[in-house]
Amino acid sequence: MTPVRPAAWRRIARWAAVLGPGLMVMLADTDAGSIVTAAQSGAQWGYSMVLPQLLLIPVLYFVQEMTVRLGTVTGKGHGELIRETFGGAWAVLSVGTLFLASLGAIITEFVGIAGVAQLFGVSAPLAVVAAAILLIGLGLTGSYRKVERVGIALGLFELFFLPAAFLAHPNSGQMLAGLAHMPLHDGGYLFLLAANVGAVIMPWMVFYQQGAVIDKGLRTQDLRGARIDTLLGAVATQIVMIAVIVAVAATIGSAPGAQSLRGIPDISRALEPFLGYIGARLAFGLGILGASLVAALVVSLAAAFGVGEVLAAPHSLNHRPAEARIFYLVYAGALAIGACVVLTGLPLVRLTLDVEVMNAILLPIVLGFLVALEARALPRSLRMRGAYRLTVWLAVALVIGFGVFTGVRVIA
Repeated sequence: MTPVRPAAWRRIARWAAVLGPGLMVMLADTDAGSIVTAAQSGAQWGYSMVLPQLLLIPVLYFVQEMTVRLGTVTGKGHGELIRETFGGAWAVLSVGTLFLASLGAIITEFVGIAGVAQLFGVSAPLAVVAAAILLIGLGLTGSYRKVERVGIALGLFELFFLPAAFLAHPNSGQMLAGLAHMPLHDGGYLFLLAANVGAVIMPWMVFYQQGAVIDKGLRTQDLRGARIDTLLGAVATQIVMIAVIVAVAATIGSAPGAQSLRGIPDISRALEPFLGYIGARLAFGLGILGASLVAALVVSLAAAFGVGEVLAAPHSLNHRPAEARIFYLVYAGALAIGACVVLTGLPLVRLTLDVEVMNAILLPIVLGFLVALEARALPRSLRMRGAYRLTVWLAVALVIGFGVFTGVRVIA
């Protein structure tokens, strides 16, 4: 066996040190809203939503790779770059879009936590309040690395969805047939497809990852490792989404007629005959709990990064609260507002689907700014070129077009 040279060990150690922002933002991407959207897709359309999840992997990577490049090369956050490149008014528009999407997402995360509490017989208000206090306390530690480690550890609970898909014993023939069946003529399918697009590519992801690579101290020389981190995360988050669709399609979705899910306990009860009492609760209970906590953490931080960048105020997790008052006020305030709204009692599934569709509608604004910044804020040598640029532009144009199409249909 050939020994690994010291230089190779140093490269491996450096690459491992770069890992984190991409993986964490992608784990947050598979949040409570995304999981419920995937479950509803599997219940109503079986395996027909698996192919869109596969097609979204490269699109998700393309979007977040631009974000990583902008952050590592310029050392500036997304909102700050918009303000410097296009002016304050456009920056306010961008952060307004961010805050709207973030607040909707945070609400769904706390509704997810409340649903898990009900599943295990715990007081939902108590669980929501405890989660909000835990997350606010974690953010106030003044350490990006600590937040990242805890966030990734929480997100790993999503791995419970993988054995759930296996235990559901999906029919391989039906899965292959589902891959070839996308009823785009059906309005109900298009609505759920829009929800899935909005569940995979979210406005707050751009702000968070760009701010996170800066907080972690990554620079141009770390770009290769950051790209690998992003690619691994993109594949991982879509595997989780597919696992949820497969688990529900093979169980709830196999019953005659379209199924409508009303909440997490509803999903768990429907899975019990197939996965067992304990298996159903572990798969959709602990999985959603971990997803909700890491997503609430990331989304509230994204809002804080964006507001701080647009206002040119200190905006780093490495600052103490007294050094970045606006940043921490937005972070804690977003969590507190989300928790208070959920304590009023809201239906999870419909709210979740509406939030994800809203994300799809907001994507044209977010992706438009992102592509424009890539073409103007980076040195020419680090901009996209040739076939890769055309591929990315086409993918982004399709997503933007779908967002506009969805908006027109919803308004009409």
